[in-house]
Amino acid sequence: MVNNPVIWFEIYVQDIPRAKAFYESVFQVKLERLNSPGIEMWSFPMSMERTGASGALVKREGVSSGGNSTLVYFSCADCAIEAALVTTYGGHVHRGKMSIGEYGFIALVVDTEGNLLGLHSLQ
Repeated sequence: MVNNPVIWFEIYVQDIPRAKAFYESVFQVKLERLNSPGIEMWSFPMSMERTGASGALVKREGVSSGGNSTLVYFSCADCAIEAALVTTYGGHVHRGKMSIGEYGFIALVVDTEGNLLGLHSLQ
């Protein structure tokens, strides 16, 4: 494989304003509306010159949020900081910050839509 294996992610939600407020608050970013006919999408900031994947919050009829089998990890300076913000903005911590040895630390949290997501940091 020549490129990184993941280039895009979609987090399905039921309540766009609630989910958008949660992600913008926890990660201190501004999501941007994407023009996609029949689907409401709000993308995370991205730069084509940098490595890593970006993605969007998506509301699509017939696709529910939560209970999915895909786990997206967000990069953080210290995942304990974002994990602490999750409860402030309506989510909850599934598993607090824990070491994964030489690969750093992770925390698992649940957003306002019932989606499990990962937080990763090297410290």
